[in-house]
Amino acid sequence: MTTLSRRPHTALVVIDVQNGVMAPSSPHRDDVIANIRVLVDKARAAGTPVIWVQHQDEHLVPGTESWEYVPELKRLDSEPLIPKRYGDSFEDTTLEAVLAERAVGHLVVAGAQTDFCIRSTLHGALTRGYDVTLVADAHTTEDLTEYGAPAPEQVIAHTNLYWSGQHAPGRRGGTVKTAEVSF
Repeated sequence: MTTLSRRPHTALVVIDVQNGVMAPSSPHRDDVIANIRVLVDKARAAGTPVIWVQHQDEHLVPGTESWEYVPELKRLDSEPLIPKRYGDSFEDTTLEAVLAERAVGHLVVAGAQTDFCIRSTLHGALTRGYDVTLVADAHTTEDLTEYGAPAPEQVIAHTNLYWSGQHAPGRRGGTVKTAEVSF
């Protein structure tokens, strides 16, 4: 249902599952990583593109351990890696070109952090014409309650709730659990 013409394909987009992002205090950290690994395996088995997004800034410096993806997830050399500096994975990156060359009009999104790069990318994709599915049990965030944020579990639950009903003319958002994803 995407508004992008001649874009019938789906891609799995894995966002910022890096050592410095996946805090030990992130709710269900290990389960989220395991679910993302299941999604990657399903996508690869179906021939669905897996696109990896990797944030960099003053805390996530390229080449450092905090910048690296968690060791439980291994990107294949044939799978695109999109470096980014902003929350929205489309902003000032090659993501749109990579998706266009693969005729992708539907994104399945997983990763971190729910309240920053996940939300920004979900909205960025929808406004750019994509259908966007968030995998409800394959994203997480760190505990920022000391700064006045809701508890991480509430952030995750709220994001799943409001994304499940997102839509715009000719395109839609939605949520599914890992077990329900098929490519």
